[in-house]
Amino acid sequence: MSVAALDMAKALAQRFEGLRLVAYHDAAGFPTQGYGRLLARERFGDLARFPPIDEATADAWLAEDLALAARALARLCPVPLADGQRAALIDFAFNLGAGNLQASALRRMVIEGRHGEVPAELMRWVHAGGVRLAGLVRRRREEGEVYAAA
Repeated sequence: MSVAALDMAKALAQRFEGLRLVAYHDAAGFPTQGYGRLLARERFGDLARFPPIDEATADAWLAEDLALAARALARLCPVPLADGQRAALIDFAFNLGAGNLQASALRRMVIEGRHGEVPAELMRWVHAGGVRLAGLVRRRREEGEVYAAA
């Protein structure tokens, strides 16, 4: 895995997730903390059980989560990719989970080399909890731009 791709994915994740040291419910209602670390799969659960963290913990969690997303991408899309393409897809997998990447038309497009179609396909993934979110629209647009520029 390219360090450049991981650095670009980290910048995307930090910009769009923001840093929250106290646990909160994400747009779909899941307990989240740091730079978008999913804490539990129960929606709208009690947040008091999750103590505040420091920035070093948030940074370590993000590194772990991006490494997991990068390994999933390597397994699910075993094709040559430029650093920007890889970074955009790592951020996508980090944000939405490897399971969504695995089951997606996006993955088929990448594997089949239909790279010109990827930015538009990313824009289909802009809903959370059944609601279209402006933040996800911006994130998918930027991922598409990073992917296309590679």
